[in-house]
Amino acid sequence: MSSKINWLMKHTLPGSLVLQPWLTRHDIGYSLTQKYVASGWLSKLAPGVYVRPQAGTTPAPNWADALQALTEQLNLPVHLAGLSSLAQQGLSHYLSLGQEAVWVGVGNRQSLPKWFRELPGQTWRYCGNYKLTDLKADDFTLLTVDGRKVEASKPELAAYEVADAVGDFITFEHAAELFQGLVNLSPRKVQALLERSRAVQTNRVFLFLSHQCGHQWVKRLDESKVTLGAGKRQVVPNGRYDERYQITVPSSLATSE
Repeated sequence: MSSKINWLMKHTLPGSLVLQPWLTRHDIGYSLTQKYVASGWLSKLAPGVYVRPQAGTTPAPNWADALQALTEQLNLPVHLAGLSSLAQQGLSHYLSLGQEAVWVGVGNRQSLPKWFRELPGQTWRYCGNYKLTDLKADDFTLLTVDGRKVEASKPELAAYEVADAVGDFITFEHAAELFQGLVNLSPRKVQALLERSRAVQTNRVFLFLSHQCGHQWVKRLDESKVTLGAGKRQVVPNGRYDERYQITVPSSLATSE
């Protein structure tokens, strides 16, 4: 038993979430886990979900703990997305990831465990990227947040996720402010990303915002290879109509190039 508890202490941090499937894979069954709970080595959060206490207390797990548990213990394909990813990479001064909603990239939110979806005190915003095919390892980066390793969208994918969320859980104006700071995006990565996207409105919004901000990298894109569809799209009600991308945009935004 001592060797197993030593292993657990070595492979977790105080405050870390610890999941039973992961423990079981490492030869710590349910009954042994209950002994650890009774002895104070672990504290139960939900069925099959535990927290490693710190100095006699049980700190509430944060969003970074939860994301790390999903990826490292359950091997689920989730990542820190959109606005939250930009914030953690210093590309947004609008968000402090404390009590704010955290953006998560996931194919199907219902595939996430109930404990994650209902984590106390946490609100999630889910980015599906449903019309973005063939996500690649190069679309992601590994960040360290409070000592936790968290996979996150690189700025190019995060910007795409912001554009995709316009009208849902971010305003067009807020997205425009975020795009102002994206001066160093890689045109090669943006091109590859947009060529994989079949989300017509998202592609149009992304390109409009990029031109509207006057970034140099957008001039190196080949928009003929991007799916832009046909017909008008109402992105915002009572906005002005942008002829170039056939979308309605806030009247406060200048005409794109």
